[in-house]
Amino acid sequence: MSAVVEEFTAWLAEFLPRDYYAEYRRYRWDIGLRRDYQRAAFESGWLQPTWSREHGGRSLGLRDAMEIRIEAALRSAPKLPNIAGPNVAAPGIRQFGTPTQIDRLLVPLLRGDEWWALGMSEPEAGSDFAGLRTRADRDGDVFRVNGHKIWTTQAHESRWCTLYARTDPDAPKHRGISCLILDLHSPGVKIEPIRMASISDETFCEVFLDDVEVPVENLLGPCHGGWNVALSSLHHERQMIWIMNWVEIKRGLDSIQGTPDEDIYTELGSLIADAEALRATGYRALGNELAGRRNPEADILKLLGSLTLQRVWELSAAAAGPASTSDPDLLFERQDALAATIYGGTSEVQRNIIGERLLGLPKG
Repeated sequence: MSAVVEEFTAWLAEFLPRDYYAEYRRYRWDIGLRRDYQRAAFESGWLQPTWSREHGGRSLGLRDAMEIRIEAALRSAPKLPNIAGPNVAAPGIRQFGTPTQIDRLLVPLLRGDEWWALGMSEPEAGSDFAGLRTRADRDGDVFRVNGHKIWTTQAHESRWCTLYARTDPDAPKHRGISCLILDLHSPGVKIEPIRMASISDETFCEVFLDDVEVPVENLLGPCHGGWNVALSSLHHERQMIWIMNWVEIKRGLDSIQGTPDEDIYTELGSLIADAEALRATGYRALGNELAGRRNPEADILKLLGSLTLQRVWELSAAAAGPASTSDPDLLFERQDALAATIYGGTSEVQRNIIGERLLGLPKG
């Protein structure tokens, strides 16, 4: 363990309540603790380790940053209450924002004082982000936005949204999209939470946009350049997702108790191998990034991690037998794992990316 990781683990142990692990089932839902953790991580430089101190970091290298994230996940550090903010919106603002946008928005976002939603998915576009139909028409100093977003996590609790809308309807669909910083308190914005089928504090919402005015100065990145803003922002999210999936896979494997069923042992061996393959692939992706090489592993990580996570918790239920139906924690883990093949890019999208970009297959 490196000195910087040891420093982080000592800081985390000092921050956490003394009974945190004994009472983890209760603390994992403690929104006050999770808010305090985000603020403390920002102030101590552990929130975004590669960034500067003013933006919640320590200017560390990519390798140290990944080790810190893995250590935090292995030690079950409190989950950030608004993951989309620091892990998706913040990198986009930091990379593409104007100085005024960065000065006004970035620190409140990173501290957790203002929550953010991602206005990407739409009912008629499915998992085809480039097929979005929400329109943003320029009218002097504002864009007038009309459309409908769905699966917009925590929109009802958020102040801001990175909203992707079509600003050039005549351009090829990837090239006519812009990213706008939307104040969700604006007139014409209607937010309706979607009833969830499982216990979760990350409620999905529908967002209806009826002639909403967004100042032109709230354009994030170049006009019609939203596709690149989205790709860059999601790259940061997917780095986080593979680590989170790997740790959850390890925890799920540890939950599988002894069983006389040989089929379960066979599947268990396969999943242990997949877990190690996921970790090794993550490190290869890091090596490629450090060396400035082409990085095909990055496109594989999300698909492999999501599918393996689902298989692990289904195997855990099979090993538990009839008792699995009355175990609320196991039921939650199984339901939560179902979302893994959807968030951060569906498995169908990931397979298309792998087929087209890595294998050179023709588009369907």
